[in-house]
Amino acid sequence: MDSENDALLRVEHLTTAFNAGDGVLLRAVDDVAFTIRRGETVALVGESGCGKSVTALSIVRLVQPPGRIVSGRVLFEGRDLLALSEREMQRVRGARIALVFQEPASALNPVFTIGDQVGEAMLVHGRASRRDVRAKTVDLLDAVRIPDPADTARAYPHQLSGGMRQRVLIAMAIACRPDLVIADEPTTALDVTIQAEILDLLRDMQARFGMALLLITHDLGVVAEMTSRVLVMYAGRIVEEAPVRTVFTAPAHPYTQGLLASVSRRTEGRHLVGIEGAVPDLASLPPGCAFTPRCGKRLAVCQVEAPARSSLAPDHAVRCHLHQPPATVSGPGAPESGRGTV
Repeated sequence: MDSENDALLRVEHLTTAFNAGDGVLLRAVDDVAFTIRRGETVALVGESGCGKSVTALSIVRLVQPPGRIVSGRVLFEGRDLLALSEREMQRVRGARIALVFQEPASALNPVFTIGDQVGEAMLVHGRASRRDVRAKTVDLLDAVRIPDPADTARAYPHQLSGGMRQRVLIAMAIACRPDLVIADEPTTALDVTIQAEILDLLRDMQARFGMALLLITHDLGVVAEMTSRVLVMYAGRIVEEAPVRTVFTAPAHPYTQGLLASVSRRTEGRHLVGIEGAVPDLASLPPGCAFTPRCGKRLAVCQVEAPARSSLAPDHAVRCHLHQPPATVSGPGAPESGRGTV
């Protein structure tokens, strides 16, 4: 699906689990695989609790106990980040891969000034000396469109609005000109006007510095506006991957279809259709396909066997029994009574 030559990040069979005691491991990220090319914007979408943020933390090895990465590889420019020492990994975080957290109020330290926090990454990674870090910090704050950047550098996080704090996090993320920025719900809790400004800022920074962007979100409007390719996640697994146009015009997985049906299209007289039920608890995942209890198109085989990954096109893949080769769903895969198929 993706060229080896232009792959910046390649995640292979990544599994991250949390120890629930008595030897029970809950898989928050389950056999996840995807690629991000240089300069590309990829969206990772799904409901809350699907494993999106844990995927981001796993990439930069910030999963905290009782969680741990169980298996897989995270290849960044061909080097497996999971095989690096912590000292080597510290040289990657911030400098080569940056993470923009979803809640700036908790991501920023309340007892240090904005200037100290933005400048720290440059000092740690040797991108500025103590003599010129102040000027570079002000330049960064100006680049992310913060008014009066010199005054803001002397301010504390509580003195800034939510939108300004989010701009500060973006300034911190781009301070060392990373090759990849992972933005985890960067517009959460912001009003619509500020959301648009933050998204525009991310686009501008990406174009200016040539960064790749992994955008984690549940907002399909953001996906349509910002990204070129979409990864749809459910219960820790990537259930569909496709170009953004394909996802909106020809979604293959019933979960993707349900997400799109629940979004307002501003069509007069059209009722929103929600997805029944909720994301399953990791401690009580159903057998077979995790989406089965909520799926109106389920087959009998869905209840007993997890679907394999099928390629519908060179750039479109899905995990769903509805799109398996016919022999795979014959016999025990006959449709349930009263259930439709596609």
